[in-house]
Amino acid sequence: MKDAPATVTFYRKDYKTPNHRIVKTDLVFELNPSRTKVKSRLQFEAWDAQVNDLAALELDGEALELESVTLNGRQLSNTEYLQTDTSLTIPHAGRHGVLELTVYNQPDQNTRLEGLYVSNGNFFTQCEAQGFRRITYFPDRPDVLSKFTVTLIANKASHPVTLSNGNLLEARDLDDGLHLSRWEDPFPKPAYLFALVGGNFVCQEETITKGNGQTALLQVWVEPGNLDKTDFAMQSLKRSIEWDRQRFGLDLDLDRFMIVATADFNMGAMENKGLNIFNTKFVFANPQLATDVDFENVESVVGHEYFHNWTGNRVTCQDWFQLSLKEGLTVFRDQEFSADMLAHGLSPEQAASARAVKRIDDVKVLRAAQFPEDAGPMAHPIRPDSYQEINNFYTVTVYEKGAEVIRMQHTLLGEALFQRGMQIYFERHDGQAATCEQFVSAMETALQESNPGLNLQQFRHWYSQAGTPEVHASWAHDVSLGELTLILKQRCAPTPGQASKPAFHIPIRLGFVDQQGCDQALLLKGDATALRGDVLNLTQTEQRFVFTGLRTPVVPSLLRGFSAPVNLRTSHSSADLIFLAAHDNDPFNRWDAGQQVYAKAVQEVLKRQGDTHGEAVQAALEVFGNLLNDHRLSDGYLAIALQLPGEGALFEQQEGLVDPVALHMARCALRDRISAQFQGELMALYKARYKPGEAYAYTTVAAGERALKNLCLSYLVAGAEPEDLALAQQQYAECNNMTDRVAALSALVYNGPANTPELAHYYQLFGHEALAIDKWFMLQATVPASNTDVDTLAQVKTLLKHPAFTLKNPNRARSLLGAFAMQNPSVFHQHSGQGYALWADLVIELNGINPQVAARMARALDRWTKLVTPLQVHARQALERIHGTSQLSPDVREVIGKALAAAPH
Repeated sequence: MKDAPATVTFYRKDYKTPNHRIVKTDLVFELNPSRTKVKSRLQFEAWDAQVNDLAALELDGEALELESVTLNGRQLSNTEYLQTDTSLTIPHAGRHGVLELTVYNQPDQNTRLEGLYVSNGNFFTQCEAQGFRRITYFPDRPDVLSKFTVTLIANKASHPVTLSNGNLLEARDLDDGLHLSRWEDPFPKPAYLFALVGGNFVCQEETITKGNGQTALLQVWVEPGNLDKTDFAMQSLKRSIEWDRQRFGLDLDLDRFMIVATADFNMGAMENKGLNIFNTKFVFANPQLATDVDFENVESVVGHEYFHNWTGNRVTCQDWFQLSLKEGLTVFRDQEFSADMLAHGLSPEQAASARAVKRIDDVKVLRAAQFPEDAGPMAHPIRPDSYQEINNFYTVTVYEKGAEVIRMQHTLLGEALFQRGMQIYFERHDGQAATCEQFVSAMETALQESNPGLNLQQFRHWYSQAGTPEVHASWAHDVSLGELTLILKQRCAPTPGQASKPAFHIPIRLGFVDQQGCDQALLLKGDATALRGDVLNLTQTEQRFVFTGLRTPVVPSLLRGFSAPVNLRTSHSSADLIFLAAHDNDPFNRWDAGQQVYAKAVQEVLKRQGDTHGEAVQAALEVFGNLLNDHRLSDGYLAIALQLPGEGALFEQQEGLVDPVALHMARCALRDRISAQFQGELMALYKARYKPGEAYAYTTVAAGERALKNLCLSYLVAGAEPEDLALAQQQYAECNNMTDRVAALSALVYNGPANTPELAHYYQLFGHEALAIDKWFMLQATVPASNTDVDTLAQVKTLLKHPAFTLKNPNRARSLLGAFAMQNPSVFHQHSGQGYALWADLVIELNGINPQVAARMARALDRWTKLVTPLQVHARQALERIHGTSQLSPDVREVIGKALAAAPH
């Protein structure tokens, strides 16, 4: 067997421009599932005056059959070019010319789903980050921008619809049952934004009027039979276009904008210029098939990919180290869009609540996924200095932490100056491949236009330093003097390659809450520049701030709205946290105070081996009761405030080594105590919102009602008594939407006997709907260890053999293997090590099918060194077995290698 290729590490410091740029690219595809012919005509020229006449033209290419190479009209012999497994080089190509190539590839054999591939008989492409090189030879790097013209030739009977980027120039029939379409993208783009679709599709379409008065055609293309699931995506697209024009002054710049959905896709979606290809998970939405969360995700992802039209397409990345330039910025934009959509049409109080819930949801993702990444072997700055496989750096650090870094700039500048910075950014870099530094420079220019003495020099550390800073806050309040002295200290633990780090510039939004629940004025003594509005600038390792005019007792409320992605450690007493959880005027900090109280209660139960009668538990019960009795709170906010912290967050917060099984049982014990204590109140809330005959509507208020109702249901069935399960059985039988159906089914599956009849009924109802069956697999893979009636590991092994299961579909693989390994810690980390053994088997198998998906699954044991010692032994064995596999892809090898490198010495 051929050995795997040697590991190659790429470094940001080694970046250099290519010898040539590709001015114009003409492509002709003769689409054939087993052997597609691709003819390319590349008009090239020297990058700049420094390139000499003897410079080589360097192209990337993988898994291609090369038929011919023609330079300036003359066909070259195979001695006149250099071909390797990954490249094609034309020596002495000259400063300009035309290169013509003919290659073949095999789309129906492409299980990697990178480049050109076939799904259900239809053609799709996925070129980010380096998939275009699997289509034809090209300088496959983001700084080479070219204008593309694409001609598609296909069988009209089997593939009647053919699409590519930009505007349709021509469509006509050919002989022999073939047809042709020709597309032109008027904007230069890198190869990673190329897209092609061919197959049997139907579309929903609408015409809109753009800001300049011209019309544009919007289309959502799906396979026949799915058109009834597209309207919400279409309306989300229209809302995205209007929002971007109103909030950022950015308009649609094409004559048409298309979305195409496919069931086989590695990512959520892809922002190819004018032709966005989506995972069906983020397009299909109707009440029978999609939950409220699904609807929210569809709107968010549709918005995200559309917003890339400017922040990613019109201005793209110089190199892949700059990935957060487009992704962090666009995640920030889609978060703002979602918050605005959730708040739209509500009263000011309801709107504030809706925005708070969105912010809390975003921070929960950050803490559950990105903070562990920052603390683990794959830790990296949002602008990495090196990588082995770029696909492994599509991470929560680049995306979600990147968005937080953008949000901090928005916090420091304010909305008006931030928008001025965006304007400067586009004025300078529209049509270019830019860097993170150039974005910060644009923001700095906007800041200095109004504040000449300020800069973002220290703030730039957020781009170059990995890890989650820890901020310690303590204070002393002299009521007689009216002075409160606040001491803030920051540190950031060592991460791979970064042992020590300069201090970050951390914006701390704060307030002081008096005993009546009112915020007191912020009057800073001394350096007035340290406080701008309600934002305190922490720029040193340790700083002391003195606030005056505080002649009544107050409780500090720090890091309001989660103004920086840090771990905040405070000297709040238990009484302080209970007070803030009931009275803080910042809804995020009110929620966070409650989460801290709940987390301390879980730790207490863990230490007391299941005893739930300690002081911390009493504090949690008080917080919970206060929330239940605060009738000013919206249902959506109350639903999230009554939730206990997730096991992932608790795992990271626990000091020392962790036993996830014991942690799960402690959390269950607290949950059960809460359920017993507030049974009557929870039942009353549930019954008041139980409206089985009411027509479903996806609105912020209705979704909040359902969220609260279903949270109450989860508490009420926690005891798993027959009469409790009957409540879930009734909801399942009477519900008319997927949100309530999945909530009831999960209550039954997580707390009831194995093979509850509702599982079979659900499968019978939705067996033909792939996304609904993904939910069916996921629910069974995540039955926790606390349900002793179910052997989840055995159940997962059985489901692997189910006729509907396949590792070749990324959604299906994630629904079973991903859910088991990453969402069910109490079973995955069972003490026998059998969960790890099964995971290793499947990662090895996936490696041979789809390395990109395999690498994501391989990250389930990133934090194995935080496990208790017996689990570490099993984890290391599983990791070493994967690492020792022959033909291990670079994607998986990097993840597993870094995990093993973190082993304690």
